[in-house]
Amino acid sequence: MSNPSRRGSAGEPVRNSMQGGNYTPFPNTHFVLPYGLRLQQTINAGTTSVTIPAGITFVYAIAVGGGGSGSASTGNASRLGGGAGGIAWGWTLANSTCVVGAGGATSTGANGNNGGYTRYGNIITIGGCGGISGAGGGAGSANASGGTNYWGIPGGSQGTPGANGANGGGGSQNNTTTPKTNSGGNGISGGGGGNNTVSGGLAGDGGNGLAGGGGGGASSGTGGNGGSGINILTGVTYASISGTAQTGAGGAGIAGAGTAGTSGSLGGAGGLGGGGGGGSTGTGGAGGAGILYLFY
Repeated sequence: MSNPSRRGSAGEPVRNSMQGGNYTPFPNTHFVLPYGLRLQQTINAGTTSVTIPAGITFVYAIAVGGGGSGSASTGNASRLGGGAGGIAWGWTLANSTCVVGAGGATSTGANGNNGGYTRYGNIITIGGCGGISGAGGGAGSANASGGTNYWGIPGGSQGTPGANGANGGGGSQNNTTTPKTNSGGNGISGGGGGNNTVSGGLAGDGGNGLAGGGGGGASSGTGGNGGSGINILTGVTYASISGTAQTGAGGAGIAGAGTAGTSGSLGGAGGLGGGGGGGSTGTGGAGGAGILYLFY
């Protein structure tokens, strides 16, 4: 009788996993990592405890922080998009507790609110930055220019007035009618778009990434588009959502699309899994909640 667990040729994937029979697999069993690991738990904001079956020592986690919210008010340095939440992944010892970051709350001030951080074991990622007066929110950071991420990659650069952000940094205000010159930077997580302060001007778009930044608002023109995102499990792209009059759209998260804002009133909301909220003259849109995926 042949051995079903025998080793194959070099480079050939392992065909059977070391899973026990004392738990029920997650229903979406097509979400399979190499070596037979399956997505067993999806944990949303507000959950703090985790039950791991006996015998499971190591868990593979994908963690996403909450997106930052957009900012509001009629000042020239406001109406800015929020940055997308940070994203980290890797192996960690099984743990019975977790933190999943909430998205930044809506804002009526010149500064948006930061998203919350997400942690499971030693996999930690920070939330996106809310739109900061004078600049859009940085991705996965507590400041407008971004910060060193989980992998040690330097944060994005904040755009100067009229300039785009870089590598996930937020775009700054634009004082001319030149369109789309102050968008958030693209990256693993996208930065928030800058505003436009002149009549008929177009605000900056949110940066694209696995999670997208929120679009900036405009004083009397059209708000920026929300950044696109990618479902990290299926590879499906969540398309950019168009901005409306004076109001930016929310950026997509890794688990859901952003929404369009209400013209001149409420910025679009960031999608589930770290999308940044859009800026507006009325109220800055909320950031998307973080999310945690556990495989074993």
